Amino acid sequence: MTDKQFVHLHLHTQYSLLDGACRLDDLVHQALAHGSPAMAITDHGNLFGAVKFFKKATKAGLRPIIGCEAYVAHGSRFDQGAGTPGGKRPYHHLVLLCENEKGYKNLCKLATAAFLEGFSYKPRMDKDLLREHHEGLIALSACLGGEVPQKLLRGQPEEALRSALELQDIFGEGNFYLELQDQGLPEQAGVNRQILEMHGETKIPL
Repeated sequence: MTDKQFVHLHLHTQYSLLDGACRLDDLVHQALAHGSPAMAITDHGNLFGAVKFFKKATKAGLRPIIGCEAYVAHGSRFDQGAGTPGGKRPYHHLVLLCENEKGYKNLCKLATAAFLEGFSYKPRMDKDLLREHHEGLIALSACLGGEVPQKLLRGQPEEALRSALELQDIFGEGNFYLELQDQGLPEQAGVNRQILEMHGETKIPL
C-alpha cells in the first residue's frame, strides 16, 4: 500500500437502515476505480450485507473488511428506556472491524446478542459483552456519536480520556484507535483537535 492509497474503514451501505444509500456494487466499483486495495463496510447495528459484500469484493479483487458500527448501551444492554437524564440517547456508537476469522465469529455473537438481549429502539450491546467477545476485533472511537467524542462535545475531556483508556483496556493496545473525520462540521473540527491532543498524551493510535 502506497502513501496515495486510501482505505475506507467507516462506511455505511444500503443495509444501514434509514441511514445509508450506497449500493454494494457501486462501492466496490468506486473503490477499485480509486485504487483502493481494500474496503470496510460498517453498517449501523447489523451485518446484513456482510456475506454479499465479501463475495462481491473478493470476486472483483478488492480485499473485504467486515465491520459494524455498533450501538453500545451507556450501562447494561438489559436496561430499557427511550433515553437517559437530559434526553441523551441510551447508546453510543463504536466501530468494530474484524481482524481475522475469530473476530468475525465474535462480531456475529455481539450483533446477535444486541438484537436478542439489548434491543431498545436500536440493537445494543454493552461493555460486558465487548470484554467477553473482543478477541480478533479492532475498535475505532467512531463519529460524533461515539462515547469519546460525545464527552468531548460536552466539555468533559477527563471523562473522555477515561473512556478511551477503558476501550483500549477492553480491546488491548494496538486494537483500539481514535478516529478522525472531516465532514465539514464545526463540531467535528473541535473534536478532532482534542482527539489529536489525546493521541499526543496517551499514544493511543489514530
